[in-house]
Amino acid sequence: MNNMYAETREFRIRYNWMKFMYAYIIVGAGSLGVAFLLAPNTTLNLLGYPAQEPLWAGVGYSVFVAFAILSIFGLRSPLKFAPVLLLSFTYKVIWLIAIFIPLLVKGQLPSYAWLTGLVFVTYVAGHLIAIPFRYLLAKGQ
Repeated sequence: MNNMYAETREFRIRYNWMKFMYAYIIVGAGSLGVAFLLAPNTTLNLLGYPAQEPLWAGVGYSVFVAFAILSIFGLRSPLKFAPVLLLSFTYKVIWLIAIFIPLLVKGQLPSYAWLTGLVFVTYVAGHLIAIPFRYLLAKGQ
């Protein structure tokens, strides 16, 4: 097994990349989720976001914290918790395609959305490298 990746049967598993993405989720989603849950108005003001409906916004912030908690386990067992990375990747791609891009095309993208879009693109790029798609989607696993 080499430090960059390991072969599991015929699949290439990039454990270091997976661990990096788990750490990125812990730092990014975890800190943001906790900040929003503990001081939502202050965090929104610091990021230049408008006020949000607290119940549904709280669901999203709680999900961020849940991703961070599960990613802590992913640092120890990267392959076992790979579905966490897959879900993180999937919701970000959906958001970029269904929300960000249409608002951008219509010229209605708020200025505060650019940072979120940029951060999501960095996560998507990292997930594309880290997630062992062939392994996760293979039959008989």
